[in-house]
Amino acid sequence: MIEVMARPKKRLFLALILASLLVATLSTYGLWMVSFPGLANISTHLPIILGVFLALFILAIGIGVGGIILAILGFSTLALFQGPAWSAINLLFPLAIRIGKIFDVEKERVERSFIEVSNYLIQQKRIKVAPEKLLILTPHCIQQEMCQYKVTHDISNCRKCGACQVGDLLTISENFGVHVAISNGGTLARKVVKTLRPHAILAIACERDLTSGIQDVFPIPVIGVLNERPNGPCCNTRIDIKRVEKAVQDFILKK
Repeated sequence: MIEVMARPKKRLFLALILASLLVATLSTYGLWMVSFPGLANISTHLPIILGVFLALFILAIGIGVGGIILAILGFSTLALFQGPAWSAINLLFPLAIRIGKIFDVEKERVERSFIEVSNYLIQQKRIKVAPEKLLILTPHCIQQEMCQYKVTHDISNCRKCGACQVGDLLTISENFGVHVAISNGGTLARKVVKTLRPHAILAIACERDLTSGIQDVFPIPVIGVLNERPNGPCCNTRIDIKRVEKAVQDFILKK
C-alpha cells in the first residue's frame, strides 16, 4: 500500500523545489551566455564543452527533482533517482527557502517539509551501518535545565533519574552499542562528527537546527527527529523515545 505524502505542505515544498529548479536552470543558462564570448575567443570548442557540462549538471538535478516528486507522492523511489534526489534536495533547499520568503511562506513550514522528504529519501536507500558507526546527536536542551550533572561533554554523567530523557538515550546507547552525543551548538556538533566519523546520524532538534545540520554534514545520511517543546524552544525539550529506538533499529546492521 502506497503512503500518500502529498499533503498541502508537501505540495508547497514541491512548488518551491520546482521554482528553485527553474531559477537554477535560468541562472546556469545565463552563466553560459555570459561566458560564451570570452571562451570563444580562446577556442571555438570551449563554449560547447562548458554547455555540455552545464546541461548535464542541470539534467542530474532534474533527475533528482523527479525522485523528490516520487517521494512527495508517496511512491517508492527507484534506485536511479535516489542518489540524485538526495543531492538535489540539499542543493536546492537554500534556494527554496529564499523563494518561499519572497512569497511570504513561513520558513518553518518549508524546513519541516524538507526534513520529512529528506527522511523519506534516506529510508528509501535502506542504509545499514555497524552500531559503532551510528551517532545519535541531540542538543543540550533535552537535559533538565536545573540538573547539576551536566552531560554536554560526557553523557555518562547522567544519573538516569528520569527527570529528563537523557537517561533513555544513554540506555539506547548501551543496548545497541551506538554513540550518543549532546551538543550545545553547531561548532561542538561538527567537532563530534569530525571526531567520531559516523557513517550515519540520527539527529534530534528543532526545524532550524535539523535543516542546517543536515546541510552541514551532507553527504552523510541523516534521519531527523523533531523534538517536542512543551516549555518553549531550547528549554527542557522532549522526544519520542520509541521513534528514536525504531530509527536506530532501522539503521544498524543486525548481528
